[in-house]
Amino acid sequence: MDSCQSCHTKPINVSDSETHENAQCKSCHGDYAELANDKLQFDPHNSHLGDINCTSCHKGHEEPKFYCNECHSFDQKDMPFSGAKKKAPWDNGWDQEKIQKAIAAGPRETTQVLVVGAGSAGFNASLAAKQAGANVILVEKAPFSGGNSMISAGGMNAVGTKQQKDHGVEDSVEWFIEDAMKGGRQQNDKKLVTILAEQSAEGVQWLESLGANLEDLKRSGGARVDRTHRPLGGKSSGPEIIDTLRQATKAQGIDTRLNSRVVKLVVNDDHTVVGAVVHGKHTGYYMIAAKSVVLATGGYGMNKEMIAYYRPTMKDMTSSNNVTATGDGVLLAKEIGASMTDIDWVQAHPTVGKDSRILISETVRGVGAVMVNKDGNRFISELTTRDKASDAILKQPGQFAWLIFDNQLYKKAKMVRGYDHLNMLYKGDTIEKLAEKTGMKVADLAKTVSDYNGYVAAGKDNAFGRDDMPLNMTQSPYYAVKVAPGIHHTMGGVAINPEASVLDLQSKPISGLFAAGEVTGGVHGHNRLGGNAIADTVVFGRIAGDNAAKHALKTK
Repeated sequence: MDSCQSCHTKPINVSDSETHENAQCKSCHGDYAELANDKLQFDPHNSHLGDINCTSCHKGHEEPKFYCNECHSFDQKDMPFSGAKKKAPWDNGWDQEKIQKAIAAGPRETTQVLVVGAGSAGFNASLAAKQAGANVILVEKAPFSGGNSMISAGGMNAVGTKQQKDHGVEDSVEWFIEDAMKGGRQQNDKKLVTILAEQSAEGVQWLESLGANLEDLKRSGGARVDRTHRPLGGKSSGPEIIDTLRQATKAQGIDTRLNSRVVKLVVNDDHTVVGAVVHGKHTGYYMIAAKSVVLATGGYGMNKEMIAYYRPTMKDMTSSNNVTATGDGVLLAKEIGASMTDIDWVQAHPTVGKDSRILISETVRGVGAVMVNKDGNRFISELTTRDKASDAILKQPGQFAWLIFDNQLYKKAKMVRGYDHLNMLYKGDTIEKLAEKTGMKVADLAKTVSDYNGYVAAGKDNAFGRDDMPLNMTQSPYYAVKVAPGIHHTMGGVAINPEASVLDLQSKPISGLFAAGEVTGGVHGHNRLGGNAIADTVVFGRIAGDNAAKHALKTK
């Protein structure tokens, strides 16, 4: 047996991020590029999660955990290094007595800005706060960063960008606002939507300045023009953006701690936020004092109890969310008297892979896929808003639909090839063979495709008024993927003002507390448009970080 020092320092002092241990893993076994194996059907060392901690899966003192199976169901029986020694000291519950002891003991350390949650909103807030001159600590409860943003597929909506100009797209801030408000059923906070629109192009430029590729452009449901920016080659946007932000945060020297869950916000007698209690995997409960705290913890789409309470009609619905989306920030903020906005509004994405948790991106429809029912007949415009598309699917026999497309789209969108890799696609050399494989009616599907090709040629969808049909369906082979609605986004959350300050029950800012991203409400109203979530995390993440830094730097 190897000695403890094969993995640990002497004396043993393991950080919550397990930084030294992960470095030791790679020093012996190589990095992910060296470990990648294209002979495997599913290669965990070459995945959309990126270069994450080895200890996300390989546990050392407990049985390994194939983290991919939080969303997938891969048969991985032969994971190396599976010999468990003892249970690691990482509990699943929160000891209220120890939390109070941590507060009573006072802060173990102090920072100017504490950011909670390392998804896109948290990374952007951290970078903005650092740029504004503040010291920053970023904590993340999971063993790797990314949050829901990591599994985002579509892209980022923005108006007035170089990409729109290069593609000859006419757009305006007013149109962006009108589309978002219409999509949100006019229940959005228009002041927040206006900021989202006005600063969206700057947000794209910011990501590009950090190294992100957002050169491609497409249209998402509910938008009147192409304004969703995404990587070239049809790649998913989330991994590209998160990898860029991870690298930028590392380059800026921002103290980022994994396996570190905030369990309580600490306020003083004036109800000013003065820090938080963190539960570290190895360090236990301790308090970090902070002049400003930014909540960037995401939504509650994976918290079954919260879904059942706020939106009981969806309590049995599958979710496309990361397992980290458990509503922590909402609960933390409510506990100290924060106000909520639209907290009971939950969005079902219309195209989650049937009987899975894999999101079939809106990009697939945006670049040309057609949606049909079990018989092969269209029943709604593919580019309608998500709420309308979900409602329409649930009214179809069997409460599911098929997305169909041909080889043109398969070659154009890299993410589609990923679905094929996951064995989610049905394939036929002809439309008739595709119908036979999927159980659709041959005559119905053939007529649907023929009619649609005619609409593309004429430039007008006479059936459902789809106003953007970039591809016809004429190139063999033909493909189909089975989809059904699943929980995707929680529109409601913590109430904020235009400065991203969290509001109390009297709609006054809680001093020292800021928030951005899916943990907040107001930006999206009662329904979010595809492409607006990443814009939200970037625009308001930067605003929250910048204002948190300003508050911290002026606070004695």
